[in-house]
Amino acid sequence: MFKKNYQLVMKIIFVLLFLVGCKSKNVYLNDIQVIGSHNSYKIPIEKPLYDYLEKIDTKRMKGLQYGHISLSKQLDLGLRNLELDVFYDPQGGYFSNPKGLDIVKLTGQEPLPYDSEEKLKLPGLKMFHIQDIDFRSHHLLFTEGLEALKKWSDLHPDHYPISILINTKDQKVDQTRTPLPFDKNALNSLDEEIKSVFSHSKLIMPDDVRRNFKTLEEAILKIGWPELNTLKGKFLFVLDEKEERINSYLDGHPSLKGRVLFVNSKEGNPEAAFRIINDPIQNFNYIKELVSKGYMVRTRADAGTKEARNSSYLRFEKAKASGAQVISTDYYIPSTLFKSDFKVIFNDGSYERIKKN
Repeated sequence: MFKKNYQLVMKIIFVLLFLVGCKSKNVYLNDIQVIGSHNSYKIPIEKPLYDYLEKIDTKRMKGLQYGHISLSKQLDLGLRNLELDVFYDPQGGYFSNPKGLDIVKLTGQEPLPYDSEEKLKLPGLKMFHIQDIDFRSHHLLFTEGLEALKKWSDLHPDHYPISILINTKDQKVDQTRTPLPFDKNALNSLDEEIKSVFSHSKLIMPDDVRRNFKTLEEAILKIGWPELNTLKGKFLFVLDEKEERINSYLDGHPSLKGRVLFVNSKEGNPEAAFRIINDPIQNFNYIKELVSKGYMVRTRADAGTKEARNSSYLRFEKAKASGAQVISTDYYIPSTLFKSDFKVIFNDGSYERIKKN
């Protein structure tokens, strides 16, 4: 009881200190460090399907053995970064009836209810991890997930900015249906669906950060990110993709003019501002250098369930020390799918803090 009360008191003290500290005009968006989640929408693969697939590819399936509480519950805990995967489905119905449901039936068991409202038949971006295999999601529609985030935000209007990483999915996976290509039209639909849910006043967009400078990178390097207190209740979206897809998103929008999402472009490019550097051990000095120059960086405290299974905190410690503003994890709470007490959280029991100078 004493331990629980102590942790509660410490958390309250931290929140008060955080709020007081953030009133300073010298605190900017890149001065904070937050813990977020990886593939934040994901519900664990149901056991009969997991057991079947695990016999076929044990190593790969162990890496998929994780899942999350709802997006709103993650935000309630204090997480301020999420990651969402989207598939293109302009006509609707392309991803209905995943093969995994039939696999469960072949094992002699009845699959858990799935898409009973037939939302997958609606046109628009869909949100899950891997077609036919890892298809369970708290929100099958991208817009539905966005609406859940907006609803939470409207109930907590003074929350500090939430960054949302977006992965666009069209990778082929053996024995599964081939996703539709995530082409220019698909990328445009990303902006359209985000703007259909969030007004500009709820978004931190590249145009807002570029201000009167010619390029986004020039603004970042010369005057930096906006003050934290001007960004309450807002969301910042980042396209986490490779150069070819980023260039497609940039086409017709130099330095991201008119676009909703920031992109993971290497420093030296006009649109460079937010970097995704996932390995804080191998790239520790590189991340520190980027942060010192004013870029925002997202890195990972764990990957593929490895750290949770081995109770290894080295990657998390390096992530914290690197100064990366966003640290992603699958384990802001311990796993319930295998035995482990691995948990990624700051020492004071929080998931967000102002970085020490």
